This record gives sequence, C-alpha cells and structure tokens, in this order.
Amino acid sequence: MQETRSSSAPSGRTTQLDATIIYNLPFNDLLYRAHGIHRANFDPNAVQISRLLSVKTGGCAEDCGYCSQSAHYPTGLKASKLMEVERVLAEARKAKEGGATRYCMGAAWRSPKDRDMDAIIAMVEGVRALGMETCMTLGMLTAQQSARLADAGLDYYNHNIDTSERFYSEIISTRSFADRLKTLANVREAGIKVCAGGILGMGETVEDRISMLVTLANLPTPPESVPINMLIPIPGSRLANAQPIDPIDFVRTVALARILMPTSDVRLSAGRTDMSDEMQALCFFAGANSIFVGETLLTADNPGEDQDAALFRRLGLKAQQLEQPE
Repeated sequence: MQETRSSSAPSGRTTQLDATIIYNLPFNDLLYRAHGIHRANFDPNAVQISRLLSVKTGGCAEDCGYCSQSAHYPTGLKASKLMEVERVLAEARKAKEGGATRYCMGAAWRSPKDRDMDAIIAMVEGVRALGMETCMTLGMLTAQQSARLADAGLDYYNHNIDTSERFYSEIISTRSFADRLKTLANVREAGIKVCAGGILGMGETVEDRISMLVTLANLPTPPESVPINMLIPIPGSRLANAQPIDPIDFVRTVALARILMPTSDVRLSAGRTDMSDEMQALCFFAGANSIFVGETLLTADNPGEDQDAALFRRLGLKAQQLEQPE
C-alpha cells in the first residue's frame, strides 16, 4: 500500500477521497503504514527539539477564536512590546544548552511593521550565529519582508492554515484562508522553508481535518515542518468551551500527515500537557518526529524538560542532532 495518489487527480496531487480512505483504515493498518513511511525517511527513534519564545505578546488585532493573544477577547493577557534583541539571544543560548536545535520566535501581530524589521533581522542573525536553526512566526508577510528575512538567513517561517478552507471562517474573520496561503507563497518564493499546520479540537469535522492536510500536501512544495496542535481552551476566548478531540482521532490525523507528507517533520505542538504518555507514544509511532520543549509555548503551558526527558527514556527516544555543514 505505497500509493497514496489518485490516478484521477492532477499529477502528484492527493484528493480528499484518497486521504479519507487512508484516514479510515483500521487503526492498526493505518499506524503500520504511517510508521513504515516514517521509518523509510527518518530515524524512528530520533526527535527534533525546538523551543518557542514569544518576543511580542498580546494585543493582536486578529480575532482568532482559539487565541489568548487576541485583543478581541477578555483573556486577561496584557500586551507587551517587542523584546530587546539581547534578551532574546540570552534565551536562545539557554535553549541550545538544553538541547534545542531550532529556535522559534513568535510575535502577536497581524503583520510586522517595517519599523520592527531591523530588530527581527538582528534576532535571526544572532540566533544563527549560535549555530541553531531559526524560525519566525510574525503573522502575514509581504514579498519584500520575506526577502529581508531570507537575506538574514531565516531557516523556517511558521504560518499555520489552522483548519480547512470550509471551516476557516467559523474561527477567524479578520483574515482569509487565501491570505494565509499568500503568505506561505511569499515565504516559499523567498527561499525560506515553510512550517505550516493546524489545530485540532476547535469544533471542526473529521472531513475538515483531512481537508487541511490535503491542502498542505498539495502546495507546490509541501511544508518542511507540519505542527499538529491540540486546542488548549483559553478562558475568555471564543473557543473556551470547545469539546476536546478524541485521542484516537488525533493519532489518526498525525498518521495521515505522515503518509501525505512523507519527508516533512510532523511536530506535536500545543496541547501536550493534556496528552498521556501513551497518546504521545502512539503519535511518535505514527510519524511525529518533532516537539517543542520548555514550560510554555508562547502563552500556553507545555511539559517541562524533566517530564519530556523521562518520557524519552521510557520510549528509548533521543534528541536529533543538528547536521553541521561540511
């Protein structure tokens, strides 16, 4: 069962029907298939470690229904100014000492203002000088901003599509699904690697989850990194009372992401504090090979390093080492 593309689809494209058939395989068959693809492309016992820092928190003009940083909802989070560059680099040094190979920096903006770009560029250059991969998530980017970040050496840009195009307007009204795809195109055109995934448990259907992954897999070049987030209901946000996703459905989605995007890093992102060790173990078997470490992800709780280290020991996992250029 190596073929995942439909002969009736345009060359190299996955159809919704193809992906739905795969998703609905018996659970053991789905995991067997996903793990085989994962093992063919990655060390099955190595996990890429990233750390995420909020360099500008709160006050965002977007109305994303899941987000604690939106100015539209009374979540109690105060807005802050952009962090000083040296403070960001000090945190990056700690992250490297803790085993992280990629440093991700996020700012709660609809899009960065030109006056902030010099500081952002200095952060990218400073983290790269430490020998770490760099990732930024700053909202929407123009082609010119993407080019500046590429010139600074930015490795990855994160811009999640969040959910399916059909369900998207139920979650966000201040920017469109097409806006998301335009930023991804700008980033790709500039030569920066793409990090794009979504959030599960926002009230979407199984079909929406499948459609989200089909959209990503059918980009001209699929994302090099695909974060799969489990919604953390934020008090005061529009999705504060959302029903949690079934754990088996979450694992199925991870497996489908691995099958549709065989060479992409699939990252367990937000929500790991509510995942049992057994659920995370199934996700790693199904093809997840990247996590965020540290006690917070932007503003949300995350398992601490001690907890992750204990899980890695139990599962015989190791942190992936960053390949150094020859």
